[in-house]
Amino acid sequence: MKVVVEKHPLAIRWFHWVNFPVLALMIWSGLWIYWANDVYRIGWGSTTLLKFFPTSFYKAFSMDHKLAMGMNWHFVLMWVFFLNGLLYVLYTIFSGEWRYLLPTRHSFKEAIQVTLYDLGIRKEHPPVRKFNGAQQIAYTSVVLMGLGSVLTGLAIYKPTQLGWLTTLLGGYELARILHFALTIGYVLFFVVHIAQVVRAGWNNFRAMVAGYEIEEVDPATHRVVAGPTSLPAANASLSPGGVKS
Repeated sequence: MKVVVEKHPLAIRWFHWVNFPVLALMIWSGLWIYWANDVYRIGWGSTTLLKFFPTSFYKAFSMDHKLAMGMNWHFVLMWVFFLNGLLYVLYTIFSGEWRYLLPTRHSFKEAIQVTLYDLGIRKEHPPVRKFNGAQQIAYTSVVLMGLGSVLTGLAIYKPTQLGWLTTLLGGYELARILHFALTIGYVLFFVVHIAQVVRAGWNNFRAMVAGYEIEEVDPATHRVVAGPTSLPAANASLSPGGVKS
């Protein structure tokens, strides 16, 4: 028989769905700002393999000559991004959700297993629980990246007033490079995250929208026989409510 199993609390879903469009709009407005001084490229000497970004890119998406608008949007959204992130961290601390999210000594090994499985190199399904090792590392890294973006953003926004912060981050130029690199990191995270959601299927996506998953349970034994948690939990003793053998 099929049963409804709660997976994600309302607060976690709220923080997730606020953060996604806010961060996407911050990246978009950041491109408006970057247009005014687009100095980064991949190459050496006078040879450029890839420029961030060609003039045609700005023209195609109407991103040129919008510096003032970009700064206005970027700094307004910054406060929403910061407050949402702060509330998320506080919630995970006081609710105990951090136990699911923080990487453990097993997470890096599991992350390799998950990566090899997703690439089709490893046939054995990796250990399953609410968040596997790869997810723990990725989601914790994104929180740290968010903090890095706020600090580097403030450092390049107010390099004189916050001179101590700009100096701490290696100066204006290095702070700007770090800020740009973190943005590239978010884009890569988005691509991988969305691909994983598509791969996991509707049941997984519904869990982040409605908070629950549908699982097939054997009515005789009450054990899950089909669904996201039909396999044994990895290191269950490390998870809240895990059963120790």
